[in-house]
Amino acid sequence: MIVSERDGTLVRTMGDKTNSITQGFLCPRGYRDIERVYSEERVLYPYYRAGDQFERMQWDDALSLLTEKLHSVLEKYGPESCLVVDSIGNMGLLSAYLPQRLFYALKFTRTDESICSKSGHTALSLHYGSSYGADCDELSNMELTVYWGFNAVVSAPHLYALSSKTRKKGGFIVVIDPRKSETAQSADLWIQVKPGGDVVLAYSVLKYLIENDKVDSDFITKYTQGFDALKKEVSTWNYDSIEAYTGVPWNTITKLAELYSTYKKNMTMIGIGMQKSVCGAESVRAISFIPAVLGIHRGFYYSNHQAFYVDLPYITGEKISGPARTVSQVALGNFLKRGEFKFVYIYNTNPAVTLPNQKAVSKGLNRTDVFVTVHDTHWTDTARSADLVLPAATFFEKEDVVIPYSHKYVRKLNRVINPLGESKSELWISAKIAERLHLKEEWLHEDKWDVLSAAFEDAFEEGDINDLKKGNTVILKMKPRNEYQTPSGRIEFCPDISEVMHLSFQPGSLPSPLPLPKLYSPPEDTFIFLNSAVKKYTHTQFQDIYGLIPSLVFINLKDALHHNIRDTDIVEVYNELGSIKLKAVTSVSVPQGVLWAPREGKDIEGTPQNSIIPDMTQKIGGGPVVNSTLVKIKKHRS
Repeated sequence: MIVSERDGTLVRTMGDKTNSITQGFLCPRGYRDIERVYSEERVLYPYYRAGDQFERMQWDDALSLLTEKLHSVLEKYGPESCLVVDSIGNMGLLSAYLPQRLFYALKFTRTDESICSKSGHTALSLHYGSSYGADCDELSNMELTVYWGFNAVVSAPHLYALSSKTRKKGGFIVVIDPRKSETAQSADLWIQVKPGGDVVLAYSVLKYLIENDKVDSDFITKYTQGFDALKKEVSTWNYDSIEAYTGVPWNTITKLAELYSTYKKNMTMIGIGMQKSVCGAESVRAISFIPAVLGIHRGFYYSNHQAFYVDLPYITGEKISGPARTVSQVALGNFLKRGEFKFVYIYNTNPAVTLPNQKAVSKGLNRTDVFVTVHDTHWTDTARSADLVLPAATFFEKEDVVIPYSHKYVRKLNRVINPLGESKSELWISAKIAERLHLKEEWLHEDKWDVLSAAFEDAFEEGDINDLKKGNTVILKMKPRNEYQTPSGRIEFCPDISEVMHLSFQPGSLPSPLPLPKLYSPPEDTFIFLNSAVKKYTHTQFQDIYGLIPSLVFINLKDALHHNIRDTDIVEVYNELGSIKLKAVTSVSVPQGVLWAPREGKDIEGTPQNSIIPDMTQKIGGGPVVNSTLVKIKKHRS
């Protein structure tokens, strides 16, 4: 991002034309990001809660209040009663990672960071040792790109732009998605799979490739183990059961399989949203096998942050202090509701809207026996639930370094303007807390560039830490794609999961579609409720710029007719957790039995969408099952 300023005021943002990934353009959030800096919703000063109001206070008083409360809780209840909640609202090493040293030093309880992509990472690691995949630089050279549960036009427009370039050379783009998303609309082939049918769809492609001798036998012999078990598993699926599970006709499946076998240069882009379901981790595992049997080393892309040699545990302090107690991020509401924590520190995330089972989260954050501190740039719902609110600097107002998860180019983020009001960086606050608590650990006070220099040792393909400090672009070295960190050193189609994962349960060594009669044959008039990102918002951010995330629900025309629902009718979407009221949009973009809503908004009365999302977790990785939520719908009677 290239930023211009005039007299200390931000003026314009532009894409960097010199970068091969970003290609000189920004997404809709990038173009209007500077408006968020000057938003009326900015937190510019420290505030404390006084009854139903917030009153401004001086920084010195705010720090005194924070450390007094924290010291009291540590003395009375111990460090495990203190919780830090953070996520990727800002992914900078100096904003998100290095400040964690404070909380590791204090032995705070942490979340397991499972709300986003952990189940998929764990799933891939079972078979490949680590979850990294193909280099996204190669997208523009692919003959076939398959976006599987991945609405890249919205959530990864730069990657999709690279894919689109291949069409001039005869490239082909396939999209697999229950909904006719923006990416599906622009695809050469859209395959509408039933929600949760991805394991069987992947198996059916494998079945065709294996039975028609379209696999790379030499590659399979040299680089894999467990192929015979996989071959036996896919052979058990017949055409009727495949179509029943997936909703996809066999001739469409054969077309997809033929595309895979014909276009040797192919890449499968696995969506993060797709793995947020009961079958999520299982689906990621199964999909990743397709390029493997075709003889392609890691021919999938999920998220590549594990491809780099950056020592993140050293930056966070985990490597120095040792692991801390962790609790489920997905099911955090129940821990909060029970009052397990007496001091909660939140930054870089908005859990009062984004976590499942919102009623529990809300009750937990609003308990009278817990002191909640929130450090944020804006007055989020979480900030409004806090006892103490501290102003954070935006990324335009501080120096930082960001490690991408889709490409390997890194450049120092420079401070463009001085922080507005009295906003402070995460590092400034963590240093002040450490100082006031008289923490003596030397690694807490290590210079930030010394930390990064150590963490980046042997991490660069081109450039070094001095180039990074000077503002030059450096290129990260990626781990070899033909290297597998499994016990055998090969792709393990059928690993010993209990041994690899040290799990107390024994899921199938091969991916399983799971016995889900409710999912495939839900009770009468029950729907599967899906949600996904929309292009103007990053999670709950940018509502102060683009307006509230629309309170809409898309319903198939036939389902709407059956329920006597018309466009713009207000409907109730409900289950045992509660109900939300949304404006109906009748559409052919969703199949029968499925509802879709933009993520992660509220209903027309301000109730969070996540109020009806359960906090169940997947066995593999502990991820959420958001997109397996079962609901009913009825027209709202005002």
